[in-house]
Amino acid sequence: MPHALRDDVYRRPLATALERLGLGAGWRCVDVGAGGGDVSVALAELVGRDGRVYAVDSDPLARDEVAAAAASFTQVLAITQAAEDLVLPEPVDLAFCRFLLLHVVDPAPVLARMRAAVHPGGWVVAQEPITSAGRIAGRPFSMPDARHPDVGALLPALTRSAGLQLVDAWAEAPAGAGPGPLADYLESLTGVSPGNDPVVLPPLVTVVAQVPERP
Repeated sequence: MPHALRDDVYRRPLATALERLGLGAGWRCVDVGAGGGDVSVALAELVGRDGRVYAVDSDPLARDEVAAAAASFTQVLAITQAAEDLVLPEPVDLAFCRFLLLHVVDPAPVLARMRAAVHPGGWVVAQEPITSAGRIAGRPFSMPDARHPDVGALLPALTRSAGLQLVDAWAEAPAGAGPGPLADYLESLTGVSPGNDPVVLPPLVTVVAQVPERP
């Protein structure tokens, strides 16, 4: 499945971000644009039974995918809701999104909604690509269906504009050649295998930001 494979090829920046926060038992989190629920499950494993993970996606079919992926995690609650309309029944410790802002009409209000969902002192983590910086056999990677394919390059500035305190930011790009997860991932996206061509996936920019404490 593309979701599981995406988690496989980009799992290192996800793990780094969660370790950076010290995410642990009892945390309340929201995974915005949850898709098939791979990140929601990763969060559920860390927050444990006393925590809560809201898996939010605008596609009603995602509820079934999340339910299947998180069948053994009662702490995961799937919600059908557009990112621009994000409203939760309680403030959370962490709002997370990944491969979301490149598809929305305007990333700024989505980040503002994520900020509003988090209690003061809590965290917002976003991971978005710089698509054109990826390479297949030296040629730039493209994603014509994305509204903002290079939004990762703007992510730190967008985070500050949303009223968040930027704590850390970095970019990572898995690379390889020949058969393997990278080739399989590209084939799942494009329908065409890169064969033995060298591949550098689009760098994934991660921002770790904090909601300011009230004065």
